[in-house]
Amino acid sequence: MGRLRDNYTFLTQAPVHRVILTMAFPTVISMLVTSLYNLADTFFVSQINTQCTAAVGIVFCVVSVVQAIGFFFGHGSGNYISRMLGARKRLEAQIMATTGLVSSLSVGLLLLLAGHMFLQEIVQLLGSTPTIQPYAESYLGILLVGAPFMTGTLTLNNQMRFQGNASYSMIGILAGTLLNVVLDPLFIFVLHWGIEGAAWATVISQICSFVMLLTLSRKNGGLGISLRRFVPSPSLFREIIMGGTPSLLRQGLSAISVASLNVAAAVYGDAAIAGMSIVGRCCFFVFAVIIGFGQGFQPLCGFCYGARLYGRVKEGFVYCAKLGTCFLAVCSVFGFMFAESIITMFRNDLEVVQVGAAALRWQMVTFVLLPTIGLSNMMLQTIRKTWQANLAAASRSGLFFIPLIGLLPQYLGLAGVEMCQALADICSFALCLPLALRAFREMQKNDLIHSL
Repeated sequence: MGRLRDNYTFLTQAPVHRVILTMAFPTVISMLVTSLYNLADTFFVSQINTQCTAAVGIVFCVVSVVQAIGFFFGHGSGNYISRMLGARKRLEAQIMATTGLVSSLSVGLLLLLAGHMFLQEIVQLLGSTPTIQPYAESYLGILLVGAPFMTGTLTLNNQMRFQGNASYSMIGILAGTLLNVVLDPLFIFVLHWGIEGAAWATVISQICSFVMLLTLSRKNGGLGISLRRFVPSPSLFREIIMGGTPSLLRQGLSAISVASLNVAAAVYGDAAIAGMSIVGRCCFFVFAVIIGFGQGFQPLCGFCYGARLYGRVKEGFVYCAKLGTCFLAVCSVFGFMFAESIITMFRNDLEVVQVGAAALRWQMVTFVLLPTIGLSNMMLQTIRKTWQANLAAASRSGLFFIPLIGLLPQYLGLAGVEMCQALADICSFALCLPLALRAFREMQKNDLIHSL
């Protein structure tokens, strides 16, 4: 119980900026490392040909779905765990940890089986052209082998983070990613396995991360996983659904938006798909820092909300929003100025560079809005404002992006594809900020009622 007491005291009493920086450092590293999985594959595969680069972009939709399941169970169980630990109910937290992980692994196995049954139909549905399809099928078929380990890894990572043990979750994720970066060039270029080598490198790395996280889950007072604590009760699944649906919605709609983007870009050729794929990976790599800060804020948010310390919740949100906005402002200037050079690092193809550079510049214009959008969603999810969190989660990739990607190219052609995400971000910001402000007003009202 000693470590639990330390975490409780630190998260509820230490200076907010120190708590967030302490919690955020390992989560930022974890997010950057996680995004390196995608960047590494894109970088090494892009050295083969344009079709392989596009295939990775096509398959990323399915990867997003698998990640959505992992985040759904990880955030759904993790939010509950942090609130229970904040209320000092450790047994309930332990039961949820095991139930969340076992459920995540089970759904990951179902995704593996269903994916192989409909492999050809999936890559065609996601916008694969005849020249891209063989590469996409090979890549996806192997990646699906690692689906249960990917969902399990993301679930464990988030559970450990919500307990305040983010440094251990970082170690597990970091080990897998470093292995992936080493295996990618070995399998692709030395053993000449091509795009299949990139897929096997990712699968092996995911297995490594899962085993390490499972081992580390008991360290430093962590809850650990014990099958004796598996309780598949409706009440626990309801908590997972309430706490995890925003993540599932956010990631699931992200997969649909990427598929819609690929279908829209396919009209303009393989180079357009490849260019947009590179931009998506680069932007996510930078945005991973903001997600990491948000995930560093979530344990503080959950513990303090459970302890009715609403002032600390607001202070942490504002601190992260300011820090994230300043960081992305610098990144935006850099990305706008060197857009062509950034795309060329991945694929030195004139058509790919032209499409990618234009899309990257459009995204840089609205990049500074993303911290407020992301933090609003994370806070609403953690404090169990379910419909508000779902609405915020649906906004960027679904509510606004999907209609825009269907409409803009009809009138603006390829430029409509390139600017779509930027316009969706402006609309999302206009929606998320009022939702966050309303939540703060409700906290203030509850604080006044509790004090009377």
